[in-house]
Amino acid sequence: MTVGDIGEFALIGRITDGLSASGPVVLGVGDDCAVLRLAGDLAVSTDTMVENVHFRTDWSAAADVGRKAVATCVADAEAMGAAPIGLVVSLAAPASTPTEWVDGFSAGVREECELAGVQLVGGDTTSAAQIVITATVLADLGGVPPVPRSGARPGQVLAMVGRLGWAAAGVAVLGRGFRSPRAVVLAHRVPEVPYGQGRVAAVAGATALIDVSDGLLADLGHIARASGVTLDVDTSTFEIAEPQKAVAAAIGGGDPLVFQLTGGDDHALVGSFEPGSVPDGWRVIGRVRTGGPEVLVDGAAWTGETAGWQHFAR
Repeated sequence: MTVGDIGEFALIGRITDGLSASGPVVLGVGDDCAVLRLAGDLAVSTDTMVENVHFRTDWSAAADVGRKAVATCVADAEAMGAAPIGLVVSLAAPASTPTEWVDGFSAGVREECELAGVQLVGGDTTSAAQIVITATVLADLGGVPPVPRSGARPGQVLAMVGRLGWAAAGVAVLGRGFRSPRAVVLAHRVPEVPYGQGRVAAVAGATALIDVSDGLLADLGHIARASGVTLDVDTSTFEIAEPQKAVAAAIGGGDPLVFQLTGGDDHALVGSFEPGSVPDGWRVIGRVRTGGPEVLVDGAAWTGETAGWQHFAR
């Protein structure tokens, strides 16, 4: 059976069956709008995933795609120091898409929503030539100021929480037709976002924050330009995992550190803090210096491969 066989409203019913409103969600699915009750300012972000650009159905199960759609969107709210409370997900898919795939996708969305502490409150469905998923997160700042990219100041330290380079290593092996090491393949399929740590960082006094979606150097570049500073990454603080070493050796013996510096899709959080105010569980990886704006690696300009994902690069 396909989504074309059952039609739009039955499809929506399969996705939203059993969802109910609670906590800050006053009114959830089933009406023209959801209604949320906030304690502070509202933070909003939207993220779109396109089949064969952000995921492949022969690499990822439907549940993996659902989980990734939630994770990549909610990570943006974490990067503002906000607490995610509501999520809207729209699904465009060919009429020939099996309903079994939609059921798996829906299950993945719900699973990741539970992990992220956010409620699915609505969305939309339509037909398309390929699968396209758009998620919008609604997050509550709860009286705490947002943490922008523009707040890094000389003399501060850079610190991060989460993982770097795992998803990039996964893409490298999947692109060569392999399915191992399993850990990096799973990292590409479903990111491990450090949920709750954005709020922790905001309360601890982070002055700039971003999630690593396009690559550490690329995303630090956003902070450097917005803040007008130089960010100097200290690679002696990095720990290269065995699966990353194995992948680098298998694909030609390159430096596995490149995965961590330029690989995206892990959605670690990185930000600037006053020395001594870095939260527990975060690791200092560099410093904020005067000059710039630029990002340095061990005090020098990066001369390796292009740093980070660029959507419209040819």
